[in-house]
Amino acid sequence: MTKTIKFTKMHGAGNDYIYVNTSIYQVPDPEAAAIRWSAPHTGIGSDGLVLIGESSLPEADYTMRIFNADGSEAMMCGNASRCIGKYLYEKGLTDKTDIRLLTLSGIKVLHLHVDIYNKVESVTVDMLEPVLQNRQQLAVGDGAMTDGELTVDGRSFKGTFVCMGNPHFVVFTDDITQTDVALCGEKLEHHPAFPERCNIEFAQLTETGDIRTRVWERGSGITMACGTGACATAVAAALTGRRPRQSNIIMDGGTLHIEWSETDNHVYMTGPAAFAFEGEIEI
Repeated sequence: MTKTIKFTKMHGAGNDYIYVNTSIYQVPDPEAAAIRWSAPHTGIGSDGLVLIGESSLPEADYTMRIFNADGSEAMMCGNASRCIGKYLYEKGLTDKTDIRLLTLSGIKVLHLHVDIYNKVESVTVDMLEPVLQNRQQLAVGDGAMTDGELTVDGRSFKGTFVCMGNPHFVVFTDDITQTDVALCGEKLEHHPAFPERCNIEFAQLTETGDIRTRVWERGSGITMACGTGACATAVAAALTGRRPRQSNIIMDGGTLHIEWSETDNHVYMTGPAAFAFEGEIEI
């Protein structure tokens, strides 16, 4: 027997997901649902599926599980976490402007910036400390890679590894428009250095002091934006002396402000969240 559930489509800087409140609706097979619902022509169309739940831990208020468009479960998504903050507040599920969200990569604190009309204008997420060691492969030294080189199909890419709850490899280039993000991103995602695959960022410094970045996300392909990818890009830029510890990361879908704090070594991401539409779908 089929059941009908209600969903909400939201996006953070164009990074769009399907959101379901699991305290009301259960999704028994989220991997299959993510694949079917994310399909652009036969489904709802999205970068994946996000399940919002109530936390059983006193340290957290709510939980997030996220499934990519290919059905694989992700550890964390910065853009999705901002959208959850807006969802919870504007739907009246909480009146808190600081929300503790439990993810597979730990508890993230969301600070909501609310306007005079009680709408969430933007959200700042404490993304915790970056991890600079590639724990997937520690064959060389401690696994750290800053401006290191990887080769695919005879072509070398110089990049920096940064984990923001999920793994990223950030490649700086002089002209991002000359990079085939789909081809190069997919090749690097599956490089032997990343047995569990990796998110890939291609970044270019701009004349205004910002960083233009395009993303190939593990499990989803090219996306309009990636919150953890923006954080990884900013950290990589600071590590390599390209930028200070604060950067505006310009992605296809919008701009995120990233600060890598010298006080606590945490990375703070600030950006928008928006509702797209709501609907019902059979499960």
